[in-house]
Amino acid sequence: MPTEPGGSPDPPAHVAFSTLAFPDASLASAVSLGRKWGYAGVELRLIDGELIDPRMPAAARAQVRRTVTEAGLPVVAVDSSIRLTGEDPGPDLRRFLELASDWESPLVRVFGGALAADRAERQEQLRAAARVLESSVAVARRLGVAIGVETHDDFSASSVVAELLAMADPEWVGAVWDSHHPYRVGESPADVYANLGRRILLAQVKDARRTPDGGWELVLLGEGEVPVREMLGLLAAGGYRGWISVEWEKRWHPEIAEPEVALPQHLKVLAEWMEMKP
Repeated sequence: MPTEPGGSPDPPAHVAFSTLAFPDASLASAVSLGRKWGYAGVELRLIDGELIDPRMPAAARAQVRRTVTEAGLPVVAVDSSIRLTGEDPGPDLRRFLELASDWESPLVRVFGGALAADRAERQEQLRAAARVLESSVAVARRLGVAIGVETHDDFSASSVVAELLAMADPEWVGAVWDSHHPYRVGESPADVYANLGRRILLAQVKDARRTPDGGWELVLLGEGEVPVREMLGLLAAGGYRGWISVEWEKRWHPEIAEPEVALPQHLKVLAEWMEMKP
C-alpha cells in the first residue's frame, strides 16, 4: 500500500527483530511487542531471556511454537552459539536443525569460531569446519532448513566466510551478513556483497560508532558510522528477497537503550530507507 502524502512510510514487509533485545522478558511479551511495533518476523536468540538449549524438552519446544504462532510472527532464524571450529559441534548443529524445523524456521545461524594464526593450521581448521557442515547437509535437506555462517569472531571478514562457503554445499549452506563486524575489520558493504552475494541467507542490521579507547558502542540506527543504508541498497539491487533482522544486543550490552526505544526507532528508519518509490 503506498504511503499517504506527508505520512510516515509503511513498515517494510520483510523486517524481523532478534529476541536478543529482550534479556528480561518472556518470549510471549517479546513477540507481542514486536508485532505491536510493526515487525513481520522474529529471529530467536533468547527464549524467556535465556540462550536456546538444543536439548530443549518436547513440551517446551511445543510451547515456543504456540507462542510465535499466536503472535503471528514467522521464525526467520534460530540462532545457535555453535562454533564450527570448536569441539565436536556436529551433534548440536543437527539438534538445532531439528528445533528450527519444529518451529518452521528456514535457517539455523552458526558462528565460524576461532582460527589459528599459522596458515597451515588455519587451512586445516577451515577444512574441518567444512566437514562439519557437510555432515549436516543431509539433515538440513530432509528438514528444509539451511545453515547460515555469520560474519562474526575470526570469520568477521566476509572473505573468510567465503573461503569456508567455497567448500560447502551451495544449496543448504550460506552466510548471515552482520552489518557491523565486516565493517569493523575494514570491509565495505561492496566487499561483503562481492564475496558472499547470493549465498546471503539473512541480513542482520545494527549501527555503531568508535569510542576514544578504540572500542565500539552500539547506537540507534543512523546515529553511527556503519554503512547500513549502503548494505540495504546492495541487497535490493542484487535481488535479495530474504529477511532483514534488527539485532539490538541488549543481552550483551545492558547499557544501551531499552527495546521499547530502539526497536521502534530501527523500524521507522528502515521504513524510510527501504521505501519503494512508485
